[in-house]
Amino acid sequence: MIEQISVSDLKALTDSGQPRMIDVREQWEFDGGHVPGAVWIPMSLVPLRKDEFAGDSPVYVLCRTGNRSGQVVMWLAQQGISSINVHGGTEAWQRQGYPIETTQPAERIR
Repeated sequence: MIEQISVSDLKALTDSGQPRMIDVREQWEFDGGHVPGAVWIPMSLVPLRKDEFAGDSPVYVLCRTGNRSGQVVMWLAQQGISSINVHGGTEAWQRQGYPIETTQPAERIR
């Protein structure tokens, strides 16, 4: 079983500070709309960049619906890295009417 958080609980965290969030979708998905403050690391690069998920504060992992991010959270747990899946993903975030940010390719964080 993986640890999960609802989008409403994540929104409360973003309102009170800047939680570490990583979006594991494809570039075109991230660029088209993501949770403000999320950093883009595509799922295919997670094994190469797994150290970016470790840290003193929790990292919240996002994708479109929570499926890919759930797989990433499960894999990270097998590597001894704690992370939290955002249940429902960016789709649920948007359904709640929460703000979305778009990115031009030159602005992308790598």
